[in-house]
Amino acid sequence: MANMAQAIRMALHFAEENYNVTDIFGQDVGAPLGGVFTATQGLKTTWNTPLDERGIVSAAIGLGLAGDRCVAEIQFCDYIFNTIDLLKMAGNTHWKTSGKYNLPITLMTPVGAGIRGSVYHSHSFDGWATRIPGWKVVMPSNPIDAYGLLLSAIDDPNPVMFLKPKALLRVKGEELIPGEPGDEKSLKAAIDAPLGDRSKWKPKWPKIKEHKITIGKAKVVNEGSDLTIVSYGRTLPICHKIAKNSEHSIEVIDLRSLYPYDWETIYNSVLKTKRVMFVNEETEVTNFAEHLSYRVTNSDLFYHIHAAPKVVAGKNVPGIGLHPNLEEATVPYEGEIKNEIERILEIIP
Repeated sequence: MANMAQAIRMALHFAEENYNVTDIFGQDVGAPLGGVFTATQGLKTTWNTPLDERGIVSAAIGLGLAGDRCVAEIQFCDYIFNTIDLLKMAGNTHWKTSGKYNLPITLMTPVGAGIRGSVYHSHSFDGWATRIPGWKVVMPSNPIDAYGLLLSAIDDPNPVMFLKPKALLRVKGEELIPGEPGDEKSLKAAIDAPLGDRSKWKPKWPKIKEHKITIGKAKVVNEGSDLTIVSYGRTLPICHKIAKNSEHSIEVIDLRSLYPYDWETIYNSVLKTKRVMFVNEETEVTNFAEHLSYRVTNSDLFYHIHAAPKVVAGKNVPGIGLHPNLEEATVPYEGEIKNEIERILEIIP
């Protein structure tokens, strides 16, 4: 099975061949590295930019306005914050031109903790991303969803932000991407660049097929009746593991698309279970899940729930420490999520 980095690479290759992608670019995106996480190795339209996040976003806007379909990458989301004004301009282009101009750009950036990246490489960006009007925002939790969401993002006529969980980029999937060879070694030999001299290396792409996931559609990955957990990205597999091994009946929803989000799936699940917990690693103050929690309590679900919605998120501290103990005390890990599940289930209506 492909890991997430390989799935992203195959999606980009498919888009080059079928969606008329003209440029894939960013710091170290092109040869010889092919991206700091190797997600852009072997692609024919990649090129390296200077270390200039504002320049990368500006180039993407210019290409999009010229009618080209491009994919730009910010090497780590920790360094995207100086582009907020440009992202705002990109997001409102279609609106402010009364629909005369589309902006078919995809912006990729690795996000979150889990790689012991300390204060410089552990930020989340999902909360910020959802506050920039005009952008669609997606974050996969597994390779097949990464493939499908990225194809949908690239094919969209307007800006889509594709947030890649750093900690999951080397995690293998449980489903084959359509056309992917079943043998992992064969896939690696075909599309992973060798160590050392890569000057003569060329990938041998498998005959992968189109597989798109509708932006705005969540997925129920574990059905249950006692509690709903809504998560995405790095924390989703943790929640899924807990639910499968729990003595309680826990429904787990992989949101996949942060904006637009699938309120119907959340609503129906909470209506069934009467309890809901939102789990992600963005800091707890002004967290995206606070909006979802607010919406639960300000809908008719308020009259059905047996406990107040709970948000389990990153601690509101300036950064994440390098030591594993500091990181695990700052963003949600298995122990904390289990404890919060027990607390919410103890509440008797």
